[in-house]
Amino acid sequence: MAAETLRKVKVRGLARLASLIFGGWGILVGLKGLYDVLWGEPEANIYAPQPWGFVSKEAWLRYGGFETVYGLACAALALCLWRYSRLLPETVERPPRPPSTIFLND
Repeated sequence: MAAETLRKVKVRGLARLASLIFGGWGILVGLKGLYDVLWGEPEANIYAPQPWGFVSKEAWLRYGGFETVYGLACAALALCLWRYSRLLPETVERPPRPPSTIFLND
């Protein structure tokens, strides 16, 4: 029986990549939500006969608040993933898969 070569699989990098994606998205959405709450207004105000006639201020603030909370939740998830990635090993060595299991259909 020939000795199988082990292949390295990066484990920590996957958690860190997910953390960076969630962090970037969370910061972007959170800042847009803050902008919408403090200074923004819906595009419907441009085309409506009277401002705030189509979308009420309460509905717009509720939307901006949801955006802000969603962005903060994504950023918090990114922080949790980053801290969790410290517990994971950098790489894991395992034997390669047999060729018949690489794709779903044989």
